Amino acid sequence: MPEPAIAELPMQKAAVADPLDTAESWLSSGRSVALATVVETWGSAPRPVGSHLVIDADGNFEGSVSGGCVEGAVITEALDVLESGKARMLEFGVADETAWRVGLSCGGRIRVYVERLD
Repeated sequence: MPEPAIAELPMQKAAVADPLDTAESWLSSGRSVALATVVETWGSAPRPVGSHLVIDADGNFEGSVSGGCVEGAVITEALDVLESGKARMLEFGVADETAWRVGLSCGGRIRVYVERLD
């Protein structure tokens, strides 16, 4: 028996929110917001310098600093930054045991600055 034909559907692009617009919107609605920014890369890095991830106090997030490799660790650090108000510089790399644990095995290194927005 032949396979049924699959109807072709028009391609639709998903709307991708700019993390900075999201941060502004969340701040305007009274949410506490942290911003994580890739400030340095070396070697095979998953996202370029200037990539952003915004995180609110409930752990909601928008954007990406690593294509999913280290987002969980960055979100955890961002929640601490929101609570303490003290910015942090994070570094993940293939030589770093933490990087392997959280999934940055691409052979590169990234530095991510995490700050609370007011």
